[in-house]
Order: sequence, then C-alpha cells, then structure tokens
Amino acid sequence: MRILGIDPGSSRIGFGLIEKRRGSLSLVEVGVIEIPKGSASAKLLGLGTEFKKMLARTKPDMIGIEKIFFSKNAKTAIGVAEARGLIAYCSLEYLGRNGSASAIRELVECTPQEAKVAVTNWGGADKKAVARMVSLILKAGPLALLDDATDALAIAICAANRNYLDSS
Repeated sequence: MRILGIDPGSSRIGFGLIEKRRGSLSLVEVGVIEIPKGSASAKLLGLGTEFKKMLARTKPDMIGIEKIFFSKNAKTAIGVAEARGLIAYCSLEYLGRNGSASAIRELVECTPQEAKVAVTNWGGADKKAVARMVSLILKAGPLALLDDATDALAIAICAANRNYLDSS
C-alpha cells in the first residue's frame, strides 16, 4: 500500500510517499510543491495543477493530510486553509476516481501532535527529533529535507499507523 502524506502551507506544500508492506514502512518519494506567486486565484490554480500531477505520478492508495492548527497570523491561516481545502478536494476526487471503495475513509486527517506521537511517541517533539525518527522508521539514513517534507513523511507514517484498510 502506498501512503502519501501532505503538509499544507501558504507558500509550499510538503509531500512524502511511503510504502507499507508486511508491517514495514519504506520511503518512496519526498519533496515540496512550491506555490506560485500571484493572486489568490492564481496560487490555487497553480497548486491544483501541480498537486494533480503529483497524484498521477505517485499513485497513492491512501492520503494523509495535516489538520490546521491555530495560527496567530490570520492572513497565513487563511492561505493555508484555502490550500488545504483544495488539496483535500483533489485527494478525494483522485481516490474516488481510482477505484476507492470509500475515498472518505482513505483520506486520513492528523493533527501535528498526532504525527509527532506517531514518530517520536511525544506530541511536543521538536523538528529535529521528528526528522531523526522519520529517517529511522523509514530506514532512509539521514535526510536533509525542508521541514515541510519531513512533516509530510510524519503525516504519512501517522496515516499508515491508523491504516485499518490493509493489515499487511
């Protein structure tokens, strides 16, 4: 089973694709989608186009997306919420189109704290601890990644741990 983790943001989206086979997790692909500059509409249109291309290329069976946490900066929070909404819609559309028995069940939402617990066993872990544990869990060696990408892998691991669709 291929599980895609998504860390939505206002300027870039982290993504991490892992594979779950017989209870073992491995890294398949990781990166970021840069959101183009411009009007809000142009940003969303560009993000939607790039996200759909990434879905077609990676072919996930399940998608985990980070829930939005409270932000003191309302402008940033609105941008992240808009991007997250678009990503959730595109994900549900993709899962439904590709034979999903229940796309809603296969879109897993995780809070930042749940993702941290899934990889470090502590919801207050810092970014370095998350990155270190992600690389250990995926047996990928040290990963020199942007926080967005590392967080996306943690979301994918969290979704894989909640995976009740595939017991392998």
